[in-house]
Amino acid sequence: MTTGFSSSSVRFADYFVICGLDTESGLEPDELSGENFEQSPLRRTFKSKVLAHYPDNVEWNPFDQDAVGMLCMPKGLCFRTQRDAEEPQFHTFIITREDGSRSYGFALTFLEEVRSAQICSAMQTLYHMHNAAQYDIIQQAPPTPLHILPQAPPLAPPERSGPSPSRLQRFNSYDITRDTLYVSKCICLLAPLAFQSACRKVLEQLHRASISAQPPPLPLESYVYNVLYEVPLPPVGRSLRFSGVYAPVVCQRPGAAELPLFDFPLADVFLLLGAENLLQLFTCALLEIQILLYSQHYQRLMAVAESITALMFPFQWQHVYVPILPASLMHFLDAPVPYLMGLHANGQQDRSKLELPQEANLCFVDVDNHCVELPEDLPQFPQRGEFLQELTEALQRFNLPPEGSATPIPHRPRPRCHDDKRNGNVGVAALDSALLRENATIARLQALVKKTGISLEKLDSKEEADDGKDMKLQCDPDEWWTQRLNITLREVFANRFAQMFADYEVFVIQPSQDKEAWFSNRDQMQNFDKASFLSDQPEPSLPFLSRFLETQTFASFIDSKILHHDDEEHAHALRLFDARVDKVRMLNVRTPTLHTELYQRATHIEEAERAIEARLRKIDHTALHPHLLDMRIGQGRYQPGFFPRLQADVLATGPSSNKWTKRSAPAQWRRRDRQKQHAEHLYLDNDQREKYIQEARNLGTTIRQPKLSNLSPSVIAQTNWKFVEGLLKECRTKTKRMLVEKMGREAVELGHGEGSITGVEENTLIASLCDLLERIWSHGLQVKQGKSALWSHLLHYQESKEKKDTPCTLGPPPGFIQEQERRKSDAGCSLPLLKVSLIQDMRHVQHMGEIKTEVGRARAWVRLSMEKKLLSTHLKLLLSDHELTKKLYKRYAFLRCDDEKEQFLYHLLSFNAVDYFCFTNVFTTIMIPYHVWVIPSKKLGGSMFTANPWVCVSGELAETGVLQLPKNTLDITFECQNLGRLTTVQMGHDNSGLYAKWLVDSVMVRNEITGHAYRFPCGRWLGKGVDDGSLERILVGELLCSETEERLSRTPPMQPSPGMMRRLVAISPNSKPKLNTGQIQEGVGEAINGIVKHFHKPEKERGSLTLLLCGEYGLVWALEQVFLHGFKSPRLFKNIFIWDFLEKAQVCFESAERQQQQDENWLSRARLFCRVMRAINVSPRNIGKDGKFQMLVCLGARDHLLHHWIALLADCPITMQMYEDSALLKDHSLVNSLIRVLQTLQEFNITLEASLIKGIGL
Repeated sequence: MTTGFSSSSVRFADYFVICGLDTESGLEPDELSGENFEQSPLRRTFKSKVLAHYPDNVEWNPFDQDAVGMLCMPKGLCFRTQRDAEEPQFHTFIITREDGSRSYGFALTFLEEVRSAQICSAMQTLYHMHNAAQYDIIQQAPPTPLHILPQAPPLAPPERSGPSPSRLQRFNSYDITRDTLYVSKCICLLAPLAFQSACRKVLEQLHRASISAQPPPLPLESYVYNVLYEVPLPPVGRSLRFSGVYAPVVCQRPGAAELPLFDFPLADVFLLLGAENLLQLFTCALLEIQILLYSQHYQRLMAVAESITALMFPFQWQHVYVPILPASLMHFLDAPVPYLMGLHANGQQDRSKLELPQEANLCFVDVDNHCVELPEDLPQFPQRGEFLQELTEALQRFNLPPEGSATPIPHRPRPRCHDDKRNGNVGVAALDSALLRENATIARLQALVKKTGISLEKLDSKEEADDGKDMKLQCDPDEWWTQRLNITLREVFANRFAQMFADYEVFVIQPSQDKEAWFSNRDQMQNFDKASFLSDQPEPSLPFLSRFLETQTFASFIDSKILHHDDEEHAHALRLFDARVDKVRMLNVRTPTLHTELYQRATHIEEAERAIEARLRKIDHTALHPHLLDMRIGQGRYQPGFFPRLQADVLATGPSSNKWTKRSAPAQWRRRDRQKQHAEHLYLDNDQREKYIQEARNLGTTIRQPKLSNLSPSVIAQTNWKFVEGLLKECRTKTKRMLVEKMGREAVELGHGEGSITGVEENTLIASLCDLLERIWSHGLQVKQGKSALWSHLLHYQESKEKKDTPCTLGPPPGFIQEQERRKSDAGCSLPLLKVSLIQDMRHVQHMGEIKTEVGRARAWVRLSMEKKLLSTHLKLLLSDHELTKKLYKRYAFLRCDDEKEQFLYHLLSFNAVDYFCFTNVFTTIMIPYHVWVIPSKKLGGSMFTANPWVCVSGELAETGVLQLPKNTLDITFECQNLGRLTTVQMGHDNSGLYAKWLVDSVMVRNEITGHAYRFPCGRWLGKGVDDGSLERILVGELLCSETEERLSRTPPMQPSPGMMRRLVAISPNSKPKLNTGQIQEGVGEAINGIVKHFHKPEKERGSLTLLLCGEYGLVWALEQVFLHGFKSPRLFKNIFIWDFLEKAQVCFESAERQQQQDENWLSRARLFCRVMRAINVSPRNIGKDGKFQMLVCLGARDHLLHHWIALLADCPITMQMYEDSALLKDHSLVNSLIRVLQTLQEFNITLEASLIKGIGL
């Protein structure tokens, strides 16, 4: 895909290059290409040179000799004999300059006879040395016993033949008298745009002319001169024809309303990988996962890489992009950044022998074997099934198998059968008429059709005309077929993004300050409202979209939207995409808040096909024909079979004037005027503007392509230093982003501001952090061990510490962090200490049978450490073993840069300021040990308590069932499946024995893996004839500040801004304050508001609804205050509870119902109230009167009946008897206000936890 080419170039090609064997310097082994001296000399690689390039230099694209030489012949020189004849091989390559602009190379490599006697004798000498060394090895090998030798030895490859010296000579020698030696040579065009098929034709015709016995009509210089200086780039939306040596060459360029230029055959890529594999690879590219392509063929590497980046339109790959990685740059695979690279297989079939620095977040694509290895936890592309179906149908229209093919089809399949009168091919029309004549039924149908006035002959002739029309296209049928397939598939992909981001402009945050301030604070700025955008998307799309919005690819796209700078190609892509999006919105009239999963297919295909067809039917421009140049006599005559060095003097400069260069001048002036106006608009001079545009291009990126010109140790060290700086910057950005999002969400939960993070987004950020840690731990590894570098380091640490930890060693276990003090719980009891140990946390992860891979274990360990607020501490301890770090890592590795390492750990320490449940919420099926302590009241300690107590612990994910506490013990440890965040504890006893009364202060429960401790306050009696007679209570819990957190950080935890209730309790904590009506109203309002906020959060981010209903200052407490206000005080020491009043009201309603004194509406509400009261009273649970009131409020909230019941009770005669005149329930205006507040709960679907309504048959 053409991106960032130099706008200064208007020539079709900038350079013509010849690479090959320099006979003057002789044979130089290519040591950087992984030279193996055990191979025979014909299998080794030798250094190639750029023999010539024409012209010497062009202003807008300086010639980089090292890069071009390395990419033209990435394997170096190959020698062969007449026995190993090979067809010429074509491949393309790309050179990315530092400013992000690109230049394309098109190389044709072929074998040419070696005529240098010096080179031939050198090869002969190398063979003698090789054979002598092989013979020595064979002689030294121990003799094979006779009984082991096979009866009929199998044929072995020549390189591994049996030990016969004669066989060695026969297969492994080069005889200068008998064999002809050939060496590879390459001719290449460098061009600003990727006109792949046109350049291939030019090079193939030039090569054919050089080997043809019949010389070409003109000297080769004439054709090279013509393509360099006399063939212009086709204008936008136009086609161009120019002359090759033997046949014309046509190229065409898309118009402004079409997708950008792309000239690689997508058919080959889909055949090699299949639609499903390609979609997975495409997803990896969008999520900026490291991608390594692997193939025996350079052109396949380039085709797959260019196809993937082209299909990303309107987005652009922002990171390292090296589709062909020369063998000398293998160390670049160590780069701890996202990359898209292609690695030549070099005859090595076995993938397992390929050693890669890191594979934790790598997508490995074995192109030749139809195989894609994906990283773990890769989200699916949105609407993947429908998208694959659309791609499948598109491929089937062109007779291509969607699952791909191991052997790509050499000739394009034609979708229709043409009547060529050969090989039994009968045209469609002929076949139809034959059938019509032979079949009587069809003949009658034909007669009927003719009566309607329609002539089948006309249809036949129209079809013939269509066939004739096809023949008028100015290109090969195969080329037209490829163009149509390409545009069909590209439109399908582009349509996906247009549908997915149809409303993206609404969420772009335009900067309020000037551009200079925006640039200087770019890292801290949010330019896209991600949370609002995600809230509008269908639920299944969120895992992919939440990760994609975090990529540099997406950030760069939005930056360009904000900047509108004159990067011609990017501006074009943006304008084109915005036009597509406008069309989608116009057709769909989308509602921005609509969660739609409607799949809409591509609609631009026919329009795009017509535009291409029009350009190919009528060629817009024809370039000058090649002509004789002003050459001296004798020049231009060459020996057939050899591609010569051309005459540099005639190819050094072009003509003094060209009509097309003059014609392009006004366009250049217009471009300059537009740039000038834009600069004035920004109030920036040109230097500032260029600086800012360059900064915008480089935001978040480090290196686009390794420097190929200088591979000295100092340059490699400098490159690694850039990686270290980049990793530290990325760490700083990620931690800041995660903290801002997380603290923002916690602030919302506490009543400050608006929320912005969702559960999916939080999970995405943590997965992104795990990926960063893997890349840091992979940088500079001495030897790769396992797929996860972090887990490998942890295992080494565990092994070394366990060796040192002998049975006689005293002190804490390895990796143990010594506790300095004990934390007291709020009730004054001290919890047993939980050991904080890096090794212990590793063992927890190792015992998790659900995780099968090293990468999975590393991620689980990171999540557990984050949840325990120990990530920075654990990693600091891990890296404190300097001997181990030196053993595992090279000197330049990130983990051995002390200052950067300290800063990195400091950034991770900031995660201790927030609470994560990233382990608990993700690993929901693992078994976790829990410890429960029942804390009796200090006043009446319960030492005489004789009954058998029990508890039942409930969480967001599950509950335990009843757990009996052993006699005379107050704690129990049990193991069960992950309960999630704990919500309630049900506790009670069986009322047995002489003294079955128990005053419980609270219950404590701790997760023994994560260390999270919960306190469930009680402060009530359990027993008959005491308090409200309850034998069972439902306690609602609160998470305590962890021991580790308190030890490591003395910062007090964030608290909610205190409402009226909290302020009153803070003033008089020991006595129950009597609240006035205003304070009660505020309490109800706060409780209802909490529930409303709960339902307005994303579903996965909602906390415990039980806490909002039954917890401190929840809805039950608020309504309790309503009913207690003005309640007449009891006489003669008799306690009267709210439930007593409600039971009397029930009797009153039932008698009124029998007498039919009220209207039907009132009666139906009263019946419902009485039905719920009866159900609670007949429940087998001994939950006491206050417990029954709590259950009534919960059921009323669930069934949206609370406001009806308040209205009923306010008008009940019992209220007149049991409440004073000043009571809230007797004030009609206050009751109406309360009813209106309670009515807000009607719009929410309230689901109650099972523990709250257990035993109720409603």
